[in-house]
Amino acid sequence: MANIKLDPEEQELLETYEAEEFESDLDADRREYLTKAAEETFKKDKRINIRISSRDLEVLQRRAL
Repeated sequence: MANIKLDPEEQELLETYEAEEFESDLDADRREYLTKAAEETFKKDKRINIRISSRDLEVLQRRAL
């Protein structure tokens, strides 16, 4: 993994996830809301072209995940 700076909360979440100990505390309503928000986020209705370095693109993609 690239050398990405994580804040303490992010680091704790990553360690918990990697140890396969992560348990979501989302209730059904919140999960549904976030699912709909994610679906809306990924609707593609505009096209743009930008040029950025491969390194910057990789960092953005990892943050998006």
